[in-house]
Amino acid sequence: MIDTRLTAALRATLQRVWGYPAFLPLQEDAARAVLEGRDSLVVLPTGGGKSLCYQAPAAHLGRLAVVVSPLIALMKDQVDALRQNGVRAAYLNSSQGPGERAAVERDLDAGRVTLLYVAPERLMMPGFFERLRRATPAFFAVDEAHCISQWGHDFRPEYRQLRVLKATFPGTAVHAYTATATPQVRDDIVAELGLENPVVLVGAVDRPNLVYRVVPRADRMRQVLAAIERHRDQAGIVYCIRRAEVDELSAALARRGLRALPYHAGLQDAPRRANQEAFVNERADIVVATVAFGMGIDRSNVRYVIHTGMPKSLEHYQQEAGRAGRDGLEADCLLLWSGADYALWKSVLEAESTPAPGTLRKLGEMFGFCQDAVCRHRALATYFGQPYPTPGCSRACDVCLGEVASVDDAQGIATKILRAVAELRGRFGAGHLVEVLAGAGGERIVGLHHDRLDAYGSLREARRPELRAWIDQLIGRGFLARTSGEYPTVVLTKHGAAVLRGELAAGPLSRIAKPARAARTPAVAPGGAAGGPDDRELFEALRRLRRELAEARGVPPYVVFGDATLREMVRLRPSTREEFLGVKGVGEWKCEEFGARFLAAIAAARTP
Repeated sequence: MIDTRLTAALRATLQRVWGYPAFLPLQEDAARAVLEGRDSLVVLPTGGGKSLCYQAPAAHLGRLAVVVSPLIALMKDQVDALRQNGVRAAYLNSSQGPGERAAVERDLDAGRVTLLYVAPERLMMPGFFERLRRATPAFFAVDEAHCISQWGHDFRPEYRQLRVLKATFPGTAVHAYTATATPQVRDDIVAELGLENPVVLVGAVDRPNLVYRVVPRADRMRQVLAAIERHRDQAGIVYCIRRAEVDELSAALARRGLRALPYHAGLQDAPRRANQEAFVNERADIVVATVAFGMGIDRSNVRYVIHTGMPKSLEHYQQEAGRAGRDGLEADCLLLWSGADYALWKSVLEAESTPAPGTLRKLGEMFGFCQDAVCRHRALATYFGQPYPTPGCSRACDVCLGEVASVDDAQGIATKILRAVAELRGRFGAGHLVEVLAGAGGERIVGLHHDRLDAYGSLREARRPELRAWIDQLIGRGFLARTSGEYPTVVLTKHGAAVLRGELAAGPLSRIAKPARAARTPAVAPGGAAGGPDDRELFEALRRLRRELAEARGVPPYVVFGDATLREMVRLRPSTREEFLGVKGVGEWKCEEFGARFLAAIAAARTP
């Protein structure tokens, strides 16, 4: 076992370089595994500090550590952040020109690199292993390790080549890191990388600072705008399923004066990269994107994530929603869903020539999550194989906030819907079914004589979005089904027929209430700072200074200081170098580089 003196020295490195007085849960155990030379698998949620698990030991040892990452966009940001902390870091990937790569290789050969980030393809290039042998790396870190598992949500075949690391560098430890991994994926990572008796550390998947809301999609634009308005001028990501939806929605938001930009794989490289950089560098507040956006984005102060459609798995949802609130401050996650999303993903997955194992099962589990009226935090923890200590969260989801409730007569409502489907003989879609149940008087209803059905108007007291949500819930439970094809219809299943005969119970149906405008007291006021007007004014002044310093250095603002550190400055109002060093997130290098400017800004705020 490692001795206490070395542990204390590691903590001293953390304080000196990063300005953190202590590790987060499991970080220290993970760092110890590195110093002990043992293989490890570390699963920590987004915002849980995975990077420090290998960065801190590398900085402490002062020897080469090789970090394998598929996220080319993130490599530069990670390296910039390390250099702003005084750590010798570099990267090698396809975005560099020959001259840049040659300069990094010279530094590597001369022993001037402590942390080297490489893409898996670069690692496997001829001759590169030989160069690494000469450099004698202390250890390898495999980031986004779930990419190696075919059971994971982001399988990448090139990651399978990483199994040669243990054979090529015997005696050198390999450490795997990921934010999202079910027990099955964890086992697969260990097996595929050939980890030997690894230390396995799994952090709590729950993100208590996130407020989850899962709402049936009714009026997408109105719902999206209402969510954005709660976070005016703050950073947010809006996810869409289709590229066309991204273009349409981003343009609509821009027309309303919002600083919104699109991002998807159909854009040319230059504008896509420019939009990403504008968001990271705080020149844009909102990115409207497909799931192609996010991996490799290290902006920590994202205050909300909106899904305008249902993701295809809970792994994808957890990772995408987890891009909010990485600084530990409160953030909102809104998921707008419809049964049509399930049908769309199902057709896409069934059309794939070689679908990954379990994809349809995962899709069904995602659909079930949308329909169930149970605590969202508890449901996610349970899915990832972790216990949840209480029946519900502390008012951090729509269910526990009382925005979702079960209807009183679920069996009666289900029976009326199922009877309407039976009367329509499975020939019509969900939209027409809703109109029949609501007692609509349109020409089509009258022309088809559907106003004469027994089911006509049987649920006219319910709102149409609620009727649609109940239909989706009955589809999700297998009492109804959608046909495939260009014009899908809703049909009764054998289980639905059993409910009509009184042989089965339909189970609960959830009612979606209008969310309270201020259901939970925000931890972060508009602009990002707690407290009164003076605090908010100082916070904004520090943000402007941060942006100015970042632009001068060509790095994202969060690389200078994160929002959480700025809030600490506002709270503590340091006036000396020693007091500034006591602010969480201020290390020695940053104190020397930025301390005088920030202390001056804080002092100016004291002057009447």
